[in-house]
Amino acid sequence: MCRGKLALVTVSLSLVEARRIALRASGFGNRSKDPIALATKLGVLQLDSVNVVCRAHYLPLFARLGAYDRKVIDDAAWSGGKRRKLFEYWGHEASLLPVGMQPLFRWRMERAARGDGVWGHIARFGSERRKYIDDVLAEVRARGPVRASEIPTEGVRRRATWWTRSDAKIALEWLFWTGRVSTATRRHFERVYDVTERVLPAMVLSRPTPRVEDAHRTLLELAARALGIATEDDLADYFRLPLREVRPRIAELVDEGSLVRAKVEEWTRPAFIVRGAKAAPIEASALLAPFDPIVWRRPRAERLFDFSYRIEIYTPAPKRKYGYYVLPFLSGERIVARVDLKADRAEKTLYLRAAHSEKHTAREEIAPSLATELSSMAKWLDLERVEVARKGDLAAAVRRALSALR
Repeated sequence: MCRGKLALVTVSLSLVEARRIALRASGFGNRSKDPIALATKLGVLQLDSVNVVCRAHYLPLFARLGAYDRKVIDDAAWSGGKRRKLFEYWGHEASLLPVGMQPLFRWRMERAARGDGVWGHIARFGSERRKYIDDVLAEVRARGPVRASEIPTEGVRRRATWWTRSDAKIALEWLFWTGRVSTATRRHFERVYDVTERVLPAMVLSRPTPRVEDAHRTLLELAARALGIATEDDLADYFRLPLREVRPRIAELVDEGSLVRAKVEEWTRPAFIVRGAKAAPIEASALLAPFDPIVWRRPRAERLFDFSYRIEIYTPAPKRKYGYYVLPFLSGERIVARVDLKADRAEKTLYLRAAHSEKHTAREEIAPSLATELSSMAKWLDLERVEVARKGDLAAAVRRALSALR
């Protein structure tokens, strides 16, 4: 079949088939136990400062691999020289990305330098305080690696609220957005900055900068391979690409045969699948982080799993429905429950503060596999036990299942 005709092909899929394609593309059912290979397949590990259970970027790999050595990711992201395989930048949100992808984000860095696509207060600072920013860059070049607190700050610190930062921190954030500095390492999860040429491998920095259109097309291909099946919005959202700008690139990928149009049962919007995508059955059992690619885009999670998910971290406690740090539980090919977890490292305990089953779920049937996953997570986090509170319709069944494991 010629390439032009491929653009006319539309594949019809059941919802079950779509779900299988998505799970398999996202690394479930993958026999590899290599966390770096999986991180490369996903293309992005979202970072987050909340550490109630575990740092967010570790959890998607645990969901797919089970227990693995987190130091492998630390070394890949925050060690120098040839061991650095991941770097920090704005991928989905603040993210760890394979170092080889750095040229694909130079268009974003260039736009950030013009004040486009960057947070408003940072854009204004970049426009109004360029001399100070140049001084901060010179300071980093002379003294790096350095933390923001080690850079001299002009004037007085702004009134303290949870989002305000010193002038030095804002300058460093502008330099980070624009690619002048990168995260050399982290200390107590605080960024330690250095000039990019001392952080990233020279062989990566020396690569030609692709045209914006080519970078967008490659990022869309990577997103498609990680998602398996996706709408236009899903593809653009994966690396936060401007949808209006990348629609023509999606059409090009369809025309050349890399993507195939799909009509999915019960979906009201057209979708795209990677050519050759497999819909083989999946037997997964996994606790999903709030920032896992399978659930981070709410409309897609609802389309695939009939699962309505809202992260309630910033919701006032009295208004929370399910809890502070809630992880969906994937069993087989469906999301069947959600659990509110807290790891108390001092007490060596993983607290299950609430456990709720999803509709049409047999609680006694899913409790044993959920108990097994909770026990596995506790062991991976070097915790000695799992304690279950009474909140939620699934709590009692999980407590019994945990007792049976002991």
